[in-house]
Amino acid sequence: MDNLILFWHRKDLRINDNIGLSEAEKYSKKIIGFFCLDPYILNGDDVAPARVKYMMGCLAELRQKYQERGGTFLIFKESPKNIIPSLMKKLQGKAIFWNKDVEPYSRNRDREIAQILKDENIEYNVFWDQLMHPPGDVLTKSNNSPYSVYGPFWRSWEKLEKRSPFFAPTSLIGLDEKETEIVNQLGAMDLPTAEALGYDWQGNFMLAPGENAALERLDYFCSDLLVNYDEHRNFPAMDGTSLLSAALKFGAIAPRTIWQKTVEEWENTQSDEARENITAWRKELAWREFYQHCLYFFPELAQGPYREHFKNFPWENDEKKFQAWCEGKTGYPIVDAAMRQLNETGWMHNRCRMIVASFLTKDLIIDWRWGEKYFMQKLYDGDLAANNGGWQWSASSGMDPKPLRIFNPASQAQKFDPEAQYIRQWLPEIRFLDTKDLVTGKITPMDATSYGYVPPIVDHKEQQRKFKALYAQVKEQWTMDN
Repeated sequence: MDNLILFWHRKDLRINDNIGLSEAEKYSKKIIGFFCLDPYILNGDDVAPARVKYMMGCLAELRQKYQERGGTFLIFKESPKNIIPSLMKKLQGKAIFWNKDVEPYSRNRDREIAQILKDENIEYNVFWDQLMHPPGDVLTKSNNSPYSVYGPFWRSWEKLEKRSPFFAPTSLIGLDEKETEIVNQLGAMDLPTAEALGYDWQGNFMLAPGENAALERLDYFCSDLLVNYDEHRNFPAMDGTSLLSAALKFGAIAPRTIWQKTVEEWENTQSDEARENITAWRKELAWREFYQHCLYFFPELAQGPYREHFKNFPWENDEKKFQAWCEGKTGYPIVDAAMRQLNETGWMHNRCRMIVASFLTKDLIIDWRWGEKYFMQKLYDGDLAANNGGWQWSASSGMDPKPLRIFNPASQAQKFDPEAQYIRQWLPEIRFLDTKDLVTGKITPMDATSYGYVPPIVDHKEQQRKFKALYAQVKEQWTMDN
């Protein structure tokens, strides 16, 4: 008789190339997958309705994949700390498996659960799955410490041998009637909708939820878009990026699967230009892992700045200006277009994320944590490590060897939206204006008002000087104090 094994899905909502799941199959074919709708996470104030809906779509497909293989997939709206020990004891499970996470809350929760299982003499097995190279594998040669700068991290990360994708279970054994009755008594439930959980979002995703859509997009991206990736990825009006960020965040696709695809593309071309594009995309995968490693080794990043002198930065934090930024009503067309894209679609092009983050922190002089939280309340691909890392980079408070970067909205628009296609798409009220006026933002207050738009709420040059002066003062004070 097959031993019963529990597999706890978290950020690995897929069957294919799942290290923990593959290892579980070595024990038994009777693998019962389950997911906990953790109330602590669902009730947080930074939960995006779009992200919950995307997650539920991934879970629906994952449950179907279990059923197709003859297996059982369970949903609990309960704290994992409460349900896991009960499940193991009531079902007389042989062992429980899961994949690790880098986020502070998850790590603390997992330690507590592991201790409970250890005290109950219940076997548990954990693995690193969401990263090509787990924390501790990419360290400096000088003193064996974690990297705090991306460049050398990339050079070390790239040289390490990459693991091949793992095979998916082909057949599973589900629960029998008696076991089904037990899990129902423990609170197993049908898969709820996002609306039933209190998160109503009616938008359309840039990429549908689930493993199937992610794999299809990967094939399309590599066959049609990767050849021009390095050039096209910065133009928000173009379909030039992979759109796999949400799939990676929830583990609907594995980084090993993506890397293997780049290996195949590399081997199938002799073009230096094509290989440069492949390398550019690989660097983006490494950026993702860099921020994950940073959060693992420096968990305090989740609460505040990496750079000490930024802990007491005199942010102005004007509520009205922040609200204008949130609503896409700053009077800077490229900024407003990006914020409206975020609000309507739950997604924003990466180039635009940098533009609006720089504008909030350097032009409006508002604490980056306000913007970080707003992004997490809207993005369906919102990931703590990536979002926090990106915001700190933009705010000059994070891990960047050249921290004082300030984006000029007009220069960014002229360079990356030269025909104002993106601006016109998201700001229809001023789409009739000349391209030059749209990309430079030089729209007269009268024209702006007559078209239902708004004049600029700040002067970029003036705010740039102001931020630089504040930055210099804070840095000088910190140097004197230390």
